[in-house]
Amino acid sequence: MKELKYLNKYLYKYRGRLLIGMFITIGARLFSLFPPQLIGKSTAVIEQYINGETVSKAELKSELMLNIALILGAAIASAVLTFLMRQTFIVASRFIEYDLKNEIFQQYENLSLNFYKKNRTGDLMNRISDDVSKSRLYIGPAIMYSVTTLTLFIVLITYMFIKAPTLTLYTLLPFPILSFAIYKLSVAINQKSNVVQEFLSKLNTFTQEAFSGISVIKSYGMMASMNNNFIDLSNESKTKNLDLVRVQALFFPMMILLIGASNIIVIYVGSLQYFNGEIANIGVIVEFIIYVNMLTWPVASVGFITTMVQRAEASQKRINEFLKQEPQIQNSKESISKTIDGDITFKNVSFTYEDTNITALKNVSFEVKSGQRLVILGNTGSGKSTILELIGRLYDASEGTVFMDNVPIEKLDLNTLRKSIGYVPQDAFLFSESIKENIKFGKADATDEEIYEAAKSAEVHENIINFKNGYNTILGERGITLSGGQKQRVSIARAIIKKPDVILFDDCLSAVDTETEEAIMQKFNSISKNKTAIIVSHRISSAKHADEIIVLEKGEIIQQGNHEKLVNQEGYYKSLYEKQLKSKEN
Repeated sequence: MKELKYLNKYLYKYRGRLLIGMFITIGARLFSLFPPQLIGKSTAVIEQYINGETVSKAELKSELMLNIALILGAAIASAVLTFLMRQTFIVASRFIEYDLKNEIFQQYENLSLNFYKKNRTGDLMNRISDDVSKSRLYIGPAIMYSVTTLTLFIVLITYMFIKAPTLTLYTLLPFPILSFAIYKLSVAINQKSNVVQEFLSKLNTFTQEAFSGISVIKSYGMMASMNNNFIDLSNESKTKNLDLVRVQALFFPMMILLIGASNIIVIYVGSLQYFNGEIANIGVIVEFIIYVNMLTWPVASVGFITTMVQRAEASQKRINEFLKQEPQIQNSKESISKTIDGDITFKNVSFTYEDTNITALKNVSFEVKSGQRLVILGNTGSGKSTILELIGRLYDASEGTVFMDNVPIEKLDLNTLRKSIGYVPQDAFLFSESIKENIKFGKADATDEEIYEAAKSAEVHENIINFKNGYNTILGERGITLSGGQKQRVSIARAIIKKPDVILFDDCLSAVDTETEEAIMQKFNSISKNKTAIIVSHRISSAKHADEIIVLEKGEIIQQGNHEKLVNQEGYYKSLYEKQLKSKEN
């Protein structure tokens, strides 16, 4: 149970509720012992009456009515306490489940981008949902049933030994066999459950990727092939689940068989003792038969609880693998929280992606003053996007230093840094919410007027109001409802409404036409006034009015200067300028 030790902090947090639950459980089990005793007592009284002993009909009736009332009272008290028991243990487990899911989600948010490159979304989703549910069974039902079992077993066996020690020993003979059989069965169930759980992650990953990439699947005509793959996975999943069910199917028949054996022993041995005068009356035999059936659950629950704990252990181990990972990008112990002005300096910066070992930047140095605009040009894979990712501290430089306001960026408070940045990625990501909510993601308390103004600045307002539901239009997954250009412009509006100190545009106008781009850039000039702006682009039109332009090739700066300087200099920039000028003229 070493993996489950991680949950001890939550058990301590809700210790009051759990302790109350334990006392309630003990009370509920004590009350449940009274009905068998009263039934045994009633049987003895009936026996005395039948045998013509000193019990009159009126006394018999009075005794039986009293016992019935007491049985009902004890049953009601036990039922109420059992309800309260579940309200303490199960509710506490739900609170812990809630806390654990939040902790996992926060950890997912804190982990670096490299983590997501190494792990599949379907598996991550399975761990925060199904695995957490399995862990909750240990915190709630397993602890509750353990307390119930222990209390009932101790009290019941003690009472039975006091009442009829020899009969008790015979009665308990099948129970060790039952416990051992159920334990071995539980181990098999746990092993097969782990296989099912791991395969469920695989199935979730496949379906999640299929839904996310449905447009690619359709465009390549791969529906039949993907369907066949899904059928193969489903059949394999069915086989593994059937293997589990076959083992689980042995559980209750085995339990009923051995409990039946105990009942036979009680009747046989109890009858012999009754005829030999070793027990006083038949009521003892009736009482013991009820006790044997009451012991069914404590004995069976040993295996049941073991199964829950083992499955929880396996699930918690999967969860702990991620919870114990240290985020690569995090605040230093002496992080500085300050207002960001926007002075950005790269000093001999190199960066290599860990997952691919590709060196994206090599000894890059440049400076952008607050309020200036820098445009970065270059071919695909030249390292343009990497510069923006380093400024937003999505990664840390492998070598060299990135400065923000003359402070190494690693020393700045991460939350303050990112709140001061408006970042529009190359691949615009929109949530499956309304257009309004997607824009408000940049500023949660934005008014409708601010939303409309941001959309107008991004040249997307006219498109939105022509939709049937306007700004309340619900987007499909990843914004599939919109065209590529519309998605980019909504993403730009989301960054603009934030009113950041530093604006990062990562080739986010590639899907819009030249006229729309020029309209956006004209409005961008007023929006970005007194703000630092860094724009990655493939178009000269975005670079004309920049304070500084750098051209990257294979991670190195090959040209640097303003438009006037570079257009008169042989090289990549002049070649691109002339090419795009001819294209515009044609």
